[in-house]
Amino acid sequence: MNALISLHNAVFNRIANSADWVLPTLARLIFAAVLFLYYWNSALTKVGEGIMGIFKPSDGAYIQIFPKAVEAAGYDTSQLGVFHWLVALAGTWAEFILPVLIVLGLLTRLASLGMIGFIFVQSIVDITGHGLGATDIGAWFDRHASALIVDQRAFWVFLLLVLVVRGAGPLSLDRLLGRKDA
Repeated sequence: MNALISLHNAVFNRIANSADWVLPTLARLIFAAVLFLYYWNSALTKVGEGIMGIFKPSDGAYIQIFPKAVEAAGYDTSQLGVFHWLVALAGTWAEFILPVLIVLGLLTRLASLGMIGFIFVQSIVDITGHGLGATDIGAWFDRHASALIVDQRAFWVFLLLVLVVRGAGPLSLDRLLGRKDA
């Protein structure tokens, strides 16, 4: 019995000792595999036409971010103000920049915090602006694990919290640049 306990302790001590590099590396890999293209493609729908489109959000950006305001303006986004433009612009840029920073492992903790905030705002807009119902919103401890907001996005936030707490890990630009919080 002592041999089994010793084997157990040896195996799990090795696993625990590798957590400093395994957890953040896997978290960034999973983010890249699952969420990077989701956010990248979403950001692409918000960019206006032409080379200067990065400074002029598309109508789709306003519809996605301010659905009720756009509807109230008769779907004429030129009726929206500077505030709407700034938020749409910042949201579009955030959807491009924050995921890239996380995948590269550069300013990972700050980028992950930014993505958590982004997911929170995205969820509020989905619920209040796009009118998601109870089935899509979901609830914890309800035996259904497929709700878009409460279930799915809780895992997204948990993944990002790993990066906030652990940093980017050894295979990152943070580490390459000698940042101590990598």
